[in-house]
Amino acid sequence: MSLFLLILLLINPTIKKTEIQEVKPVLAILADNSKSISFFKERINLKNFLDEIKADKSIREKYDINEFAFGAELGNLDSLSFTDYETDVSKAITSVNSLYRGNIAPVIILTDGNQTIGNDYEFIESKQKIYPIVFGDTIEYKDLKIGQLNVNKYSYIKNKFPVEVILNYKGKENVTSQFSITKNGKTIFTKKVQFSSVNNSKTITTNLTSTKEGLHYYSASIRKIKGEKNTKNNTKNFSVEVLDEQTKILVLASVLHPDLGALKKSIESNKQRSVDVFLIDNFNKQITDYQLIVLFQPNKKFNKILISSNEKKSNYFLITGANTDWNFINKQQLGITKNSINQIENYGGFLNNSFLNFLQKDIGFNQFSPLIDLYGEVIILKEYQTLLFQNINGLETKQPLLATFEENNQKSGVLLGEGIWKWRAASFLNSNSFQEFDQFIGNLIQYLASNKRRSRLEINAENLYPANSTIKISALYTDKNYQFDGRASLEITITNEKTKKVTKIPFSLFNNWYQAEIENLVSGNYTYKVSVIDQNIYKYGKFKIADFQIEEQFTNANYKKLLKLANKSGGKLYFKNEIAELKKVLLEDKAFFTTQKLIVKEQNLIDWKWILLIIAFLLSVEWFVRKYFGKL
Repeated sequence: MSLFLLILLLINPTIKKTEIQEVKPVLAILADNSKSISFFKERINLKNFLDEIKADKSIREKYDINEFAFGAELGNLDSLSFTDYETDVSKAITSVNSLYRGNIAPVIILTDGNQTIGNDYEFIESKQKIYPIVFGDTIEYKDLKIGQLNVNKYSYIKNKFPVEVILNYKGKENVTSQFSITKNGKTIFTKKVQFSSVNNSKTITTNLTSTKEGLHYYSASIRKIKGEKNTKNNTKNFSVEVLDEQTKILVLASVLHPDLGALKKSIESNKQRSVDVFLIDNFNKQITDYQLIVLFQPNKKFNKILISSNEKKSNYFLITGANTDWNFINKQQLGITKNSINQIENYGGFLNNSFLNFLQKDIGFNQFSPLIDLYGEVIILKEYQTLLFQNINGLETKQPLLATFEENNQKSGVLLGEGIWKWRAASFLNSNSFQEFDQFIGNLIQYLASNKRRSRLEINAENLYPANSTIKISALYTDKNYQFDGRASLEITITNEKTKKVTKIPFSLFNNWYQAEIENLVSGNYTYKVSVIDQNIYKYGKFKIADFQIEEQFTNANYKKLLKLANKSGGKLYFKNEIAELKKVLLEDKAFFTTQKLIVKEQNLIDWKWILLIIAFLLSVEWFVRKYFGKL
């Protein structure tokens, strides 16, 4: 027998076994864990409802109960805290539908129906029946709110920046209120507004003036009306960073010329720039008062200006023409020379699409009148970027007509020809506006006048964040060749201006960016410092966390949308006091039935451990018998 069983195990036949398994339907319960439940004072009611469903013996016998909590994300329900700052009803329902695909799994969702992020759950195609349970006040109160506020993040000193506000009213009566914008507690704009059940939306647009450089915070609010319950959605904060981009340009000329007026008008079309024009004989000011010097057809009288410009590394723009003294320029070691003869030539221009220093579109340069300059070959002895190439009598060359240079923190440019006033006139004839030409000159002047060096550390952060939101700050760090460097360690230090509490958080590397996420900061003003560890590289900034709570902007539960969701899925809407009706439906609905599955199990004989025990027992018996009869 022992040998037989051993041989049988070596053959190892497969034994098939059929079992019947009962599969109960799943009851998925989704509980809203957002702050709006607390705001409506429904914490206890929701917990009691959930506990009563779970405690019902008949429900537990019929269903496998699975509980989930949701806010911005869906997760298993360990405990309800009602502290989530956002609600995504759509994601919660679609996730459960995906989880129980192919199963019988009705869904109970305990919520106020107010969603702050995600897709509109009203249009979900659910395979399971959904039973929404409404928590929160269903009475529709009169309500005024700021629906949307649009404003640019940046402005310039003495400029006006637009603010657009959309106001919404919910109610049946005609009401009158007052909208206002305040800064540091002082009202800077106010307007009376009227609403009715039909005319329930207003758009207000105004222009505010930037008077001081820096980051400025404003508050837009609509005054409370009689009978309004929720006033937290009546106010929204916004911020604008005012930049001081005032630029002074000096134009020094050896001769009077129409180009001087054209340049002045084009440059001053931007109100942040001012131009002083002098003949070189009349100039008696300091060049350090200007961000850029335009040298128009220089001669020997410009000697002191060029010497001073090189010493102080002042940025300059050289414009040549028929009256230019090239012998003088060739001796100044400007990096550009011309073997000119006393004969003028016409030079047209065409755009170099590979120009990298700034973006410039083609405004029809090849159609403009040619510029005039002395004839000769131009030799440039330092690195340069060509914006416009020369076109001589229809022949396109690789000789520069307009080029820029950047060396030792000094920027310069050269335009090899006079007559640019004709270009401005031609641009007006083509487009019925000077805007395109003025923008071309503005781009060139902005680049040449800027002394800012590219920073190896760039920070991307907002100036204003809503309360209790996750603050994401990203950073780009490059090496000395301005290529992304992923080897560094970055850290952000955040300081609350009022409490002086300091929080330090390291950055994580995501693709070609560094990113830090900060949570649980209270409302207030903060300063921050982003530093590269073991490097003397850092950036400072500041932001404000407003009191705005998105989950507290609702006046009542959105039962109408929940009703549409229930009807579309084949379920039914219930209120928090209708738990008995819900239980009855869950227990009596024949669509929720237990199924039986035939499961065929295959098992190898070698897995039957009791056969090994029998073999061991038989061998033991044989040993004792032989021992007893003296056969061993």
